[in-house]
Amino acid sequence: MQSLHFDADRKLLSFIEKKAEKLDTFFGRIIDGEVILRLEKSENKENKIFELRVNVPGNQLFVKEKASTFEAATDLALESMKTQLKKHKAKLNGNHKTESVDVAETDAVEVEDE
Repeated sequence: MQSLHFDADRKLLSFIEKKAEKLDTFFGRIIDGEVILRLEKSENKENKIFELRVNVPGNQLFVKEKASTFEAATDLALESMKTQLKKHKAKLNGNHKTESVDVAETDAVEVEDE
């Protein structure tokens, strides 16, 4: 975990770590990940940026969220990453499931013809 333009406290780092560990429940083959926390110099209240890069077999997933607190940005980014991981998992398993359905439908048709 890296923090740019500020020093992140342990409470924040612990919060992010606990949340990020839950990503394994959506895709168990995560290789590793990198978190970057950035404080943007801006008059806008939403100047806390959370970036997450996750390496999975054959791909790299990335999210970037901006909010008024790092906790809020973390929650937004992790929700987005959950969606990406679910889609990636479905894509990997998609062809296998389609073949299974085709076989099952074919068997059902053969049974009906007998």
